[in-house]
Amino acid sequence: MVTLDDLPPDLPVLIAGPTASGKSALAARIVSDRGGMIVNADALQVYDGWRVLTARPSAAEEAALPHALYGHVPFGAEYSVGQWLRDLRPVLSGDRRPVIVGGTGLYFRALTEGLAEIPPVPPEVRAEADAMSHDALLADLDRVDPVLAARIDRANRARVQRGLGGSGAATGTALEPVAGRHATAPAAARSHTRLCRRGRS
Repeated sequence: MVTLDDLPPDLPVLIAGPTASGKSALAARIVSDRGGMIVNADALQVYDGWRVLTARPSAAEEAALPHALYGHVPFGAEYSVGQWLRDLRPVLSGDRRPVIVGGTGLYFRALTEGLAEIPPVPPEVRAEADAMSHDALLADLDRVDPVLAARIDRANRARVQRGLGGSGAATGTALEPVAGRHATAPAAARSHTRLCRRGRS
């Protein structure tokens, strides 16, 4: 078991786990005892106005210790993991050790492994997909990217639509080969200490 004494002072700390598993409390303890900054890696806690619903730290908690990337996105605005990585870079290069906490696995994977450089889906392609039936989406994905179509959850419309949006029409190629070309992970995050919190039983 990793204790606070085991934490290297010069490496980012990543704390992952489900809601109500004590992640924020652990991050606060580390920053309070060892210094640093608590950095959000939860896809919902980036939005303002969702503090209670997303179990975001209270205003008093955020004021008591340095926090970053909490509530900085207007409600209703689109925000992607790529944007989060861009917003994170100044934090990683700052003079405070980041203690990155959240429950969004994609954010952590992008941080430590890099993010596939997939072009954004054009609005007209997204609008066309929104108007299609689920069966039609599946048929199109089977046609343009059968490898991806065989791997994803075919009952999940959002995933099917994302897969179709990232294929042919948006990128000029199937999504699988594109997804294999990862951008380099942020340098400051390549070496880190990772802590996982289990849910309360």
